[in-house]
Amino acid sequence: MQGVLSGFAVIAVVIGVGYLLGRGGHLGEHGREVLTKLAFHVASPALLFTMLARADLSVVFSSRLLVTAMSTAAVAGVFVAAGVVRRWGVGRTTIGALCSSYVNSGNLGIPIAVYVLGDASLVAPVLLFQLIGVTPVALTILDLSGEGAKGSVWRRLFTPLRNPIAVGSLTGVTVSATGLRVPGPVMDPLVLIGNMSVPAVLLAFGISLCGSTMPGRGPDRYPVFLSVALKSVGQPAAAWALASGVFGLHGAQLLDVVVTSALPAAQNLFTYASGYGVGERLARDSILLSTAASVPVLVVVATVLG
Repeated sequence: MQGVLSGFAVIAVVIGVGYLLGRGGHLGEHGREVLTKLAFHVASPALLFTMLARADLSVVFSSRLLVTAMSTAAVAGVFVAAGVVRRWGVGRTTIGALCSSYVNSGNLGIPIAVYVLGDASLVAPVLLFQLIGVTPVALTILDLSGEGAKGSVWRRLFTPLRNPIAVGSLTGVTVSATGLRVPGPVMDPLVLIGNMSVPAVLLAFGISLCGSTMPGRGPDRYPVFLSVALKSVGQPAAAWALASGVFGLHGAQLLDVVVTSALPAAQNLFTYASGYGVGERLARDSILLSTAASVPVLVVVATVLG
């Protein structure tokens, strides 16, 4: 219980600071865009590289990861099917599918893993799966649905190598897999730069709330409500069914996978949406509402399964 409330309190405070900065105009009219570009092109790639370069990739091969992958695919598939039927467009549907399945395993998942599950490393499989598998695929789709789709075949094939976040992730995995040791004079500045990522994302998110309407209104209300329902209820329910019914997990292992699946949509999804100029309001509203909805969901999950 303490971990859930503590994790959300930290996020709420930083977003609140961003809101006050935006309301007072202290960063100018382009403050949000600057923070978003800083996170997308510089800080987030550095953060992902430093985290993955020192990660133990053996955690990827586990039944917990299979549960995460299957539950992610299930809820994302539901949103994609709805997007195809309702003709929401490739970019918008991709952002909505991410908001339905991409959990906040970093700045919220880590404190919750520490205080609720007792081990911060339990979010590592989810984090690695999302960084190595989900993010490059989703960003490649966004690239190809926009300017990249007009290029040559070779340009399309090398689309992931032009994305700073994908490059940071894949380079970090390569360093970890090969056992290379990055010298301190190289790693330390990257760590320092990467530490700007989460604050920049949260501050930009807070600024985006200034002058905006209540979430869940306007033309994006249906995809927003669908993504929030899938993220807050659908994904943890799917994880519980798969973990207990298919993989036979119980006790602490069952609690681990359900809690991580019940985490809200990650704030960096707003950075992706802003970076590509598609589905920004969908991402913002989905993150905000799923974050609010996940508080009671996480409390119930921790109480029932704990």
